Amino acid sequence: GASIAEAATLPMNGLTALLGLELLNLTAGATLAVTGGAGLLASYVIPLAKQRGLHVLADANEGDADLVRSFGADAVLPRGEGFADALRDRLPLGADGVFDTAVLGRSVLRGIRTDGAIAVVRSWDGGAAERGIRVEQVWVRTVLERTDWLDELRAQAGHGRLQLRVAAELPADRAAEAHRLTGAGGLRGRALIVF
Repeated sequence: GASIAEAATLPMNGLTALLGLELLNLTAGATLAVTGGAGLLASYVIPLAKQRGLHVLADANEGDADLVRSFGADAVLPRGEGFADALRDRLPLGADGVFDTAVLGRSVLRGIRTDGAIAVVRSWDGGAAERGIRVEQVWVRTVLERTDWLDELRAQAGHGRLQLRVAAELPADRAAEAHRLTGAGGLRGRALIVF
């Protein structure tokens, strides 16, 4: 029931979400904080984490709080530099894990409990994290052939549990613009190149 453009938003982000959750390896009842709560990747991470029995806290600006709640977040915290402190205010020992879809990096570590974990996308500086926090780098290219995961994602989207969101559809001759939009962040969906 999805358009081709909508369907195109699912594989990379969905596989990234599933891989990060697998790497974090949190058990039901654990707390997961998600950065970039209004973004497309987070919109997949949140409901997939909820289905695994996790308690999910995500960040958002005031205007996106209802959107992030619609993904299934149990609590929405302020976005920005104070996110880790807001986590500690809510969870004095820290979250069990963070899925860092906003690429905030080390600035969120203080919001994670000792011996917790963080899933990072794109890159990490390579250094060890503090207090025994495990850093899990999420490389979607390692799971591109997980057809079982793709089938799970298709079913979730088909039942409306994952929201397929297109931020822009651009022709091939504007590919550079699509990459700039994506790289700049802040999109509420995916910028797509349409051939």
